[in-house]
Amino acid sequence: MKKVQILTTIFSLFFIGVALGQKPGKNALGLRFGSNSGLGTEISYQRNLESNNRLELGLGWKNRHDVNAFKITGIYQWMWSIDKGFNWYAGPGAAIGTWNYSRKHGNNRYSDNGTFVLLTGDVGIEYNFDIPLQISLDLRPEIYLNDSYRDGLHFDLGLALRYRF
Repeated sequence: MKKVQILTTIFSLFFIGVALGQKPGKNALGLRFGSNSGLGTEISYQRNLESNNRLELGLGWKNRHDVNAFKITGIYQWMWSIDKGFNWYAGPGAAIGTWNYSRKHGNNRYSDNGTFVLLTGDVGIEYNFDIPLQISLDLRPEIYLNDSYRDGLHFDLGLALRYRF
């Protein structure tokens, strides 16, 4: 239900921006729909720092298959223009998160929890429409530094829709 409310809010802001004919600014807010190699869906916020670099922050969550988890990701990105409104970007980042596993099997309950830290990066392409809408496709390799949640290298492919303001 919360996901529906978040989507409704984002699309309402998008349509209000279109109706007002507002020129997009330095910020973008939306959802990044990632693969399960990450945590899945996350709220994504971007802030342009200069004309060719920005900071992206993400809050991801997972609440399924007996696992509850969330992570906060920060990525510094450099951007390069391909054509008007069409860019590619790359940059390093890091994340921290927590997880909780709980499963009942017969009369026994199995549970565990912990925190994790990972190093990540990001490479992707994006298109900024003339209206305040951005769509992007990216790949994030993630290296988990402790094995309490996951270990090793995982790849998170994501599609994002953001409202630019």
